[in-house]
Amino acid sequence: MRTTVTLDPDVEARLREVARERGVSFKEALNSAVRAGLMAARGAREYRTPSRPLGLRPGVSLDKALQMAADLEDAEIAHDLERGR
Repeated sequence: MRTTVTLDPDVEARLREVARERGVSFKEALNSAVRAGLMAARGAREYRTPSRPLGLRPGVSLDKALQMAADLEDAEIAHDLERGR
């Protein structure tokens, strides 16, 4: 099949280099690279991060964890100011 493809300059340069190294035509180097990329993509699987229990005690909620952290930081700053730091 004949088609027009626009390659980035660095990709074209690398393909020409590969063609020269292997002693094949530009067309053969391009087809080989596309074929290898398609085969690699076929074998690639979506990465999934496994979930694990956090081991929280009953009644502990992380819904407002950022607010709790901000409150603790404010209390620490106030304590430091009282001590003159």
